[in-house]
Amino acid sequence: MKKSVLFLFGLILSMAVYAQTPPVKIVFDVTSGEEGVHQSAMRHISVMANQYPDSEFEMVVYSSALDMVLKDKSSVSKELEELAKKENVTFKVCQMSLDRYKLPTSSLIPGVGTVPDGILEIIKKQQEGWGYIKESK
Repeated sequence: MKKSVLFLFGLILSMAVYAQTPPVKIVFDVTSGEEGVHQSAMRHISVMANQYPDSEFEMVVYSSALDMVLKDKSSVSKELEELAKKENVTFKVCQMSLDRYKLPTSSLIPGVGTVPDGILEIIKKQQEGWGYIKESK
């Protein structure tokens, strides 16, 4: 009987701590062309967006990572399109990178937006107090 009461008390205490977690804002930086990095980044943002629904998450994709957000090349297109529908998740791709590779915005997975400069977007987010996660190997 004692163990079950202690377990229940611990469960209630952990739920109270979780409920008091303040919302956060996190920007994810993805530049790798590696599919494994794309899949890992999607797992991270998915888990966090579901675990912390009052928080905001933005993934910024640029440089060699463009395949991640292209309809005909992405290994995570289904997951990305579904996550992009969530209120607390946004996906942005660098317009300069699209221009460099001569890719039209129509080649992007639905739900992916553009920003003029991916690096500048990340810097602005950090200036606004957003946390930063670099997704890499």
